[in-house]
Amino acid sequence: MTTTSELAGNATEPAAPPASRRRRTGGGGLGSYLLVRFLLIFPTIFILVTTVFFLMRATGDPITAALGGRLPADQLAERIREAGYDRPLFTQYLEYLGNVLSGDFGTTLSDRRPVTEVLTTFGAATLELTFYALIVAFVVGIPLGQLAAYMRDRAPDALLRVFAILCYATPVFFAGLLLKLVFAVQLDWLPVAGRASTRTEIELTRLDSQTGIYLIDAIRTGNPDVIVDVLQHAVLPAVALGLLTAGVFLRLVRTNVIGTLGNGYVEAARSRGVGEYRLLRKHAYRPALIPIITVMGMQIALLLAGAVLTETTFEWKGLGFQLAEYLQARDFVAVQGIVALLAVIVAVTNFVVDVIAALIDPRVRY
Repeated sequence: MTTTSELAGNATEPAAPPASRRRRTGGGGLGSYLLVRFLLIFPTIFILVTTVFFLMRATGDPITAALGGRLPADQLAERIREAGYDRPLFTQYLEYLGNVLSGDFGTTLSDRRPVTEVLTTFGAATLELTFYALIVAFVVGIPLGQLAAYMRDRAPDALLRVFAILCYATPVFFAGLLLKLVFAVQLDWLPVAGRASTRTEIELTRLDSQTGIYLIDAIRTGNPDVIVDVLQHAVLPAVALGLLTAGVFLRLVRTNVIGTLGNGYVEAARSRGVGEYRLLRKHAYRPALIPIITVMGMQIALLLAGAVLTETTFEWKGLGFQLAEYLQARDFVAVQGIVALLAVIVAVTNFVVDVIAALIDPRVRY
């Protein structure tokens, strides 16, 4: 039997709001999400730079690695002492971190150039190639992914899935050599290698200040022949590198469009008589792009890794090409600087991708 005090307590106790009206608990807003993602950039770069430093030192000091066997022992020891590589490893590491924080990545051993000069000179070429490759990946991967989802479990879908597997399973250097053999050697449609012809490069050197991005510099010349020449040289490297990511995009778009087409709101639209093509374009396409945006940061890292082989295959003189040259010369100082810059690019790119994904899909923030 209920007492008077229990009735009074129940009367004063507020009723619990329905589940639909309860305020969401846990998670944070956009500001806290972006702050955490931004702060994660610094430990990421620190870990990568530290790992590269100690891996480079695992085989000995850079002077011995680059010049060992080519100098007498006394001269080699003198060079090591002058460079400070005879000091304790931890002391060298602290000095290296201090120099990196001040923007000093050292001087290359093979050609005695400041590493910052190497980064600024060849970094623009790699950035340009990566941009072209992303265009190829989007133009090829996204429409074909939509088509595969629309033609699900039919012959075109099966062919496109095989094509996607071939794209991201084929080594980028093999794809580059195959493209060169077909389109440059046999058909003679496109240049074999390089970023531009000799005549175009002479034309670009006449500009007052060059950006290092040939397409922008070519547009600044106002000469259509120069622009066409730069674009022709970019086609094969961009396709070879872009197809690597296009296969990933194709599979992602296909899988997510098929999943979205099975959602309740799509079924409701279908019951109202909306056509399949309109359902694909208006209801299933945009949600399927969210996974592509979230993995784009990883794909940028994949493109930068593939740029090493692509630039070497096509003699595209960017950071990847120079990295291969410095590795052959065992110039570990230059390698450290280039890898450190690539680490910064990957970390910043992932942050930008996280920002875009959070703005498009609020669920990412929680």
